[in-house]
Amino acid sequence: MSNSRQRTLGGGVQHVLDYLKRMQAENPAIYYAVQGDNDHSGGNIFWADATSRMNYSYFGDAVTLDTTYRTNRFRVPFASFTGFNHHGQPVLFGCALILHESESSLVWLFQTWLHAMSGHHPLSITTDPDRLIQVAVAQVLPGTRHRFCKWHMFRETQEKLHHLYQSRATFESEFNKCVNETETIDEFESSWKSLLERYFLTDNEWVQSLYNDRQQWIPVYMRDTFFGETSSADCLNFFFDGYVTASTTIQMLVKQYEKAVSTWNEKELKADYDTSSTMPVLKTPSPMEKQAANLYTRRIFIKFQAELVETLANPATKIDDSGHITTFRVAKFGEDHKAHAVTFNSFEMRASCSCQMFEYSGIICRHILAVFRAKNVLMLPSHYVLKRWTRNAKSGTVFDEHAAELPNSSGESLTVRYNNLRQEAIKYVEEGAKSIYIYNVAMNALQDAAKKVAIVKILAPESARGATHANGGGERLLTIDEDEVPAYESVEEKEKKIRELMAELESTNQRCEVYRANLLAVLRDMEEQKLKLSVKVQNARLSLKE
Repeated sequence: MSNSRQRTLGGGVQHVLDYLKRMQAENPAIYYAVQGDNDHSGGNIFWADATSRMNYSYFGDAVTLDTTYRTNRFRVPFASFTGFNHHGQPVLFGCALILHESESSLVWLFQTWLHAMSGHHPLSITTDPDRLIQVAVAQVLPGTRHRFCKWHMFRETQEKLHHLYQSRATFESEFNKCVNETETIDEFESSWKSLLERYFLTDNEWVQSLYNDRQQWIPVYMRDTFFGETSSADCLNFFFDGYVTASTTIQMLVKQYEKAVSTWNEKELKADYDTSSTMPVLKTPSPMEKQAANLYTRRIFIKFQAELVETLANPATKIDDSGHITTFRVAKFGEDHKAHAVTFNSFEMRASCSCQMFEYSGIICRHILAVFRAKNVLMLPSHYVLKRWTRNAKSGTVFDEHAAELPNSSGESLTVRYNNLRQEAIKYVEEGAKSIYIYNVAMNALQDAAKKVAIVKILAPESARGATHANGGGERLLTIDEDEVPAYESVEEKEKKIRELMAELESTNQRCEVYRANLLAVLRDMEEQKLKLSVKVQNARLSLKE
């Protein structure tokens, strides 16, 4: 960016830096960096909080770089790295203020972001169709599939071919159909050629450039790569849509940033609660549907359920059988011209479909499900359930094999602790709210835990703040009992303590099973009593009528 943008932003950049410094002092897991500017006041800025970095470990397979500020002429050059969580909601992976745009500055941005994400490359990334971004992605993420945002491609086409959109009302719908509804490369090529001839666009340079870039934005060319999308929407993943706009000033940015982050966090918590607190309505007697309802989050299950129901109208016809490899033709009744080919390996329980829906979205398609019905596959094979779409997407870490590469610092350990506590708290709330009795037990336990935490903070304030101790060997181990002063323990003592705790946990689990069995027995008795009372009431009503 030029100096004019720097002058326009004024002291607001320092306001953002001061905010980041304060936040990092409170939470060392927050990462921020400033590019090539000694006084840290005029260079490009990148930052990612603890939640963003942890979310990337779960959902960092498909990433979007949102640089809407360039096309919508925002006052603030604010960009964000985003993705989709297990509910299909936008999730944040980091933000940037791009004060200077150049090839080197964008390379720095991608390198800095990748470093903050522990060096894990995504499978795919979606960006504006910009040459500088293209160069940076190719240099920093050479193995990542780079896609141009279809929304921007359509927008630019409308600007370049404005006269055609105005004079020929049918062009827009035909152009959309050619891009979005063609299901094979041959079908797209044929449709594109016909479109150009019909509207005399054969020699149009802009249209030719669109065609030259077809492998980076036309869906039929991209379906072999995972992009994490569960709908056919044309727009980018706008995490900050409605929060950071063309009228947002640099002074307002921090507040709007926090508001967006807070809102999406609340929406995720609500979606988590909705998924775990109620069971969706099943539409078939299929055990696979019940299995999926227990595995997937609510929104993803609804997508799966729609595909499963469609198998009733999409019969599978066997067209070739070569030992344990069978090929099927799957088509909707009356639409034989839109048939899909499915190859099924009965030995490995794997199938591949010409529509490539599973490869693109991670949700199995109706065509493979129709073959499963024909082959009497009653349960969904585990390799067709992506953990990132399940209720337990945040249990453990997607990138476990790289865990040893993480810096052994209080910042990283704080990130892990925060997210582990958050996930356990969500489960605790879900269980604790199921009845008034469980609620009271849960509240008492929380109050006891709060007292223990307060005592530990008083006895060991430095360790409580996480200022001096990390998760490495030889650290100070804090006990939780109110009557004990934290002390150093040897490895043998720690292992003994762990064994004792494990034994206590096992004993507690056994007691819980007994309590659960007794509770179920009480509930059964109550149901029987309820049934008997209902019969008595019905008999009484009948006798009154007589």
